[in-house]
Amino acid sequence: QVQVVESGGGLVQPGGSLRLSCEVASLSMFEIYVMGWYRQAPGKERELVCFSNGSSRKCTDAVIGRFTISRDNSKNTVYLQMNNLKPDDTAVYYCNAKNLIHNYAFWGQGTQVTVSS
Repeated sequence: QVQVVESGGGLVQPGGSLRLSCEVASLSMFEIYVMGWYRQAPGKERELVCFSNGSSRKCTDAVIGRFTISRDNSKNTVYLQMNNLKPDDTAVYYCNAKNLIHNYAFWGQGTQVTVSS
């Protein structure tokens, strides 16, 4: 059974950094999956933050220059390095593994990131 497990969230002061990890257990051919980090702030819709598709990586404008997505296919793991965090980055961050060929996806349970002084 595929399990998506995020970790690394927490409370950080503005300007600080966090590194989120997402391990996808029991998933074959991890390298073909589009891995994405999403976030959902209170009262707002879930939004895509960054995604990694093979050699392609892209992030939303609000985090460009501050967040970096990377993946280690040998460990079935994707990371989100978040620097210079702002209060607006406060949200639950979710990991998503999407199979574009067969059109299905797996979600993690989310990890809370709170940016506050």
